[in-house]
Amino acid sequence: MSTDASEDQMGEDDLAEGQVPITALQEHFSVSFTRMIAYAAGCSIKPHETDYEGVDITIASSREYHGYYGPQFELQLKCTYQESLLKDDSMTWRMKAKPFRKLTRGKRFIPAYLGVLLIPREPEPWLSVDEWGLFTRSRMFWESAENLRYDGPIKDYHTVHLPRRNLLTVDQLRGIMKSIGDAEERQR
Repeated sequence: MSTDASEDQMGEDDLAEGQVPITALQEHFSVSFTRMIAYAAGCSIKPHETDYEGVDITIASSREYHGYYGPQFELQLKCTYQESLLKDDSMTWRMKAKPFRKLTRGKRFIPAYLGVLLIPREPEPWLSVDEWGLFTRSRMFWESAENLRYDGPIKDYHTVHLPRRNLLTVDQLRGIMKSIGDAEERQR
């Protein structure tokens, strides 16, 4: 345990409204956002105790498809308010080398994906609720770990690109499940 208390203390800038660390709120908000999309698509969420394997949750379907019953995939979630990462054709994300390698390893039994949630920068609220419903300007971009795979040398970080056309919606999530469920054996 560190004896230098100044290193362990959080400043007011690290807290949202002086209560919970912003990074913790972003993590929970990204999971909640994903849960709403998954539930609206008729899927379920399996939480992970740790993200040791480089993923945060598993999204599962209970449908039977051509190739498989109950397809599922693992999802690593990230969250940012940095609008500058959104380019004309993609969302760029800089990943640390170790989590990148874990996410994109080739021998995964369950397919893996990366999702990056872009939230509004303060002072705009992350979401609002009125009598007409719940609204958020947040949006999540995704890509399969298979498409992110990179075999070249990586030092400390690797930048990935999530296509803007890969916007996590109910229809796109159902499409991901269909592509996994319809895949031939060993071709997931």
